[in-house]
Amino acid sequence: MKNTKDFYAGLLFTGVGSAFAWGALDYQVGSSARMGPGYFPLLLGVLLALLGAAMMLRAVRSQADRLDTMGPWAWKPLVAIIAANLLFGVALGGLPRLKLPALGLMLGIYGLTFVACLAGERFKFKEAALLATALAALSYLAFVLLLKLQLPVWPVFLAGN
Repeated sequence: MKNTKDFYAGLLFTGVGSAFAWGALDYQVGSSARMGPGYFPLLLGVLLALLGAAMMLRAVRSQADRLDTMGPWAWKPLVAIIAANLLFGVALGGLPRLKLPALGLMLGIYGLTFVACLAGERFKFKEAALLATALAALSYLAFVLLLKLQLPVWPVFLAGN
């Protein structure tokens, strides 16, 4: 096999798609005419798994002239992006078992943005702060004002709730 990048990307797509499809089976699927809450995730999961299988098959059958192998893992971006998402989840919901209160949407977005910006090759505080401010303002507009979602916007100890 000369194209390992496509093979591993297809393997990842197949794994993630299969996991979503399997998870969607816990919900009522319904039919095309009367879709249940599991219909769309099941459909997308199956399509992603099929796309991954096609990528793997193409990678195995390719007759590439040059060897296209995987390079070393980019650990810094991988860890930064995963940590940013975990931090955002903790900021929104808190950690009740550790008695850590929810920090709210605004602090969560700032934390997410600053940690995610560490994934790049260079980190500029001013750029990260401007991006975080724009994302926080747009998120507040979209989710709180327009969609009227009940999210903790500010930390519990500041909001007084």
